[in-house]
Amino acid sequence: MKKIVFVEPKAPGFHIYSKWSLPRLGTVILATILRNRGHDVKVFVEEIQRVDKDDLFASDLVGISTITSTAPRAYALADEVRAKGVKVVMGGAHPTFLADEAMEHADFVIRGEGEEALVELLDAVDGKRPLETIAGLSYWRNGEITHNRSRELCPDLDAHPSPDLSLIAGFGTGTRSFFRNPNIIPVITSRGCPFNCKFCSVTPMFGRKYRFRSTEKVLEDIRPYVDRTIFFYDDNFTANKKRTKELLSRMIEEGLTPDWTAQVRADVAKDDELLDLMERSKCSTVYIGFESINPRTLDLYSKGQTLEDIKESIRKLHEHGIQIHGMFVLGSDEDDVRIIRETARFAKKVKIDTVQFMILTPIPGSEIFHEFDEGKKIFTYDWTLYDGHHVVFKPKNMVPIVLQKEAVRAMKKFFSRAQMLKSLFKGDLRHAIIKGYANHLLRKWDRFNKDFYYKLKNELYEELNTQIIRIADKLKQAGFEKPTIDGQSR
Repeated sequence: MKKIVFVEPKAPGFHIYSKWSLPRLGTVILATILRNRGHDVKVFVEEIQRVDKDDLFASDLVGISTITSTAPRAYALADEVRAKGVKVVMGGAHPTFLADEAMEHADFVIRGEGEEALVELLDAVDGKRPLETIAGLSYWRNGEITHNRSRELCPDLDAHPSPDLSLIAGFGTGTRSFFRNPNIIPVITSRGCPFNCKFCSVTPMFGRKYRFRSTEKVLEDIRPYVDRTIFFYDDNFTANKKRTKELLSRMIEEGLTPDWTAQVRADVAKDDELLDLMERSKCSTVYIGFESINPRTLDLYSKGQTLEDIKESIRKLHEHGIQIHGMFVLGSDEDDVRIIRETARFAKKVKIDTVQFMILTPIPGSEIFHEFDEGKKIFTYDWTLYDGHHVVFKPKNMVPIVLQKEAVRAMKKFFSRAQMLKSLFKGDLRHAIIKGYANHLLRKWDRFNKDFYYKLKNELYEELNTQIIRIADKLKQAGFEKPTIDGQSR
């Protein structure tokens, strides 16, 4: 038996949704698999509870799962753990796509899905098999990084156990408030997405084939939590509408209808039967990536939806009493200041309940990352800024600081005090509180990011100065002299 500790690092900084913290389920599934094999395991999700360093340093192996924005924190933890002589294995989207970078801080990296690879790695550590036989593994050999062949995606998600949430230190504890609800339970029903949006790394990570767990397995996960709120963690809960309708029908038949939320696409509104089942099974809120109201941007993102699809989904979901959290991605080559401001006005006009105006972010693994990286459009690789709230590239139709300020301005317009009062006068206390608190946090975000704004301004001045010098040199080469007054140079 080995002692194994998993860590999901805390995101840097904060934004208006920082109060809603849920664990990603990858590490919990891995921990459950190893616990079932007789190992002593614990999971720390730093958004929920601080890591116990004594546990880390006393373990035989530490597993760290990271996305791009948490990578610097993950690397710092890994360096600290390895300095104590403890082996570290890293996984998640960021190490999958930048394995060489992650290996500078780890003994092993598992690329892609890790359920089988981690079990095989523990066998290899025990001398039961050679490392080179483990698909999807990166490791050090003779002072050099070795990448084994990639591992195929798991075809049968039912082969994995349901995640045991009790393995997460501090999960479900703490004081419940309007903004923090320890009773929200994450449930995963599928992996993969049949769509291929250019800014997304889900498809490169989990494939375009939509793989789902059996209805029976999902119902088992829901059954103990009918008095809680369920968040279906799927990247696209309704990708296979036939399967989703089967699941919702069974939930209704068996009386397993907790309040639930999920991520869906705008095309959910095209199926009236599905909408009816969502309402009857107590769906309260959906999170939809509308991305843009600009048809050219939607095409550029390969989104596969139209502005009319967006309008129809908002209208129909509201008719069924389902609230909408709309997400927009600003800053494409087809966007300018006018488009961003029109998008902000649109969100208020069609009465989307809550929004996120995020800045286009070239996440490693996405098509946009490769395009921007090769095109030299990215001006910083400070991964802590890759959270959708900071501009990290040079937009085509505006300078970076303008995109940054317009995105924040759009958020402030939606969550303004005037909008808060409007909700209050309508008797909608919930949204009045949300908008008031969001407005407070946005002002706090501005203060917290003063240095970032200053950096963007400096880079703008430096670029303008470089352009002025370049123009002056060209004029000089063309034979133009500096302007003079009465024969004297200025």
